[in-house]
Amino acid sequence: MTYCVGIEVDEGLVFAADTRTNASLDDVRVHRKLHVFEYPGEAVFVIMTAGNLATTQLLISRLQRDAEARTTPSLRSFQHMFEVAEHVGQILVDSQVKATDSHHDSGINTQATLILGGQVAGEQPGLYMIYPLGNAIAASPETPYLQIGESKYGKPILDRIVQPRIHLEDAARTALLSLDSTLRSNLSVGLPLDLALVRTNDLRISQQMRMTADTPLYAQIHTSWSRKLEQAVTTLPRFPWEKDAPPAICPPY
Repeated sequence: MTYCVGIEVDEGLVFAADTRTNASLDDVRVHRKLHVFEYPGEAVFVIMTAGNLATTQLLISRLQRDAEARTTPSLRSFQHMFEVAEHVGQILVDSQVKATDSHHDSGINTQATLILGGQVAGEQPGLYMIYPLGNAIAASPETPYLQIGESKYGKPILDRIVQPRIHLEDAARTALLSLDSTLRSNLSVGLPLDLALVRTNDLRISQQMRMTADTPLYAQIHTSWSRKLEQAVTTLPRFPWEKDAPPAICPPY
């Protein structure tokens, strides 16, 4: 399975994704799902993928080839993010058709869903979810994040915290906590985690990192969040029958 989340705030965009593509008992596989297309001073795009791996690898390869050859159309030939979303959606549909043809009568689902985000010089950053049919929806101030894959476990924290006005790094920490919550509840989502930030008007990847279980920052965020959640529960209002009871003591982590 997969879990990817993109967040759009006033300061820019956050992208976070796991890397697990298969999680059977004796066959755990890892593939990158966060893909960067960077053209400094001109445009920057990030695509995160969920779904059939053959389809998504074909999609990414075609986008890279066309951009490097500067063919028209390609990622480098558009002046607006919505045009880029339309183009990527069409390539997605074509890639699904090719993957289906190569697995004819096999019953394999070749569909994929994408999160596309980035900025083209001269306009504001944008964040889109692209569906298997090639159509897309954009993030908005009312819904400033988009998810694909195993989204339910990581959604509550996004709903509580993510707003357009929060700082970019706070949005990035929230994205990591959303992934961490999903990792704890679903074995089909797994480490390493990829994180990328695009600050408004940088027109490049502002920060990027990969985190494993041994990455100190990820370990600190995971441990600190768990302890703070436990402590928060012990400070919640008491039940009526606990009026004279002392606050519960949080056990050591």
